[in-house]
Amino acid sequence: MSKTIDLSKSISELCKTYPEIMDFMKEMGFESISPAMLNTVGRFMTIPKGAKMRGLDLETIKQELRNRGFEVIE
Repeated sequence: MSKTIDLSKSISELCKTYPEIMDFMKEMGFESISPAMLNTVGRFMTIPKGAKMRGLDLETIKQELRNRGFEVIE
């Protein structure tokens, strides 16, 4: 089974499906991600929205996800 990250899904949904991306997201600059955040802001926040808010390069994040074996769907 391939691991697929759909960038239109919320961060909460993605972390429920792939809990390992929580550590990845912290490494990429989403330092405030936590279980509590996933139940509030994480329910409507997407990776692209979060990257924009934090001034992070979305292309770098997508490439790193691919490097870790994920297929990225936009």
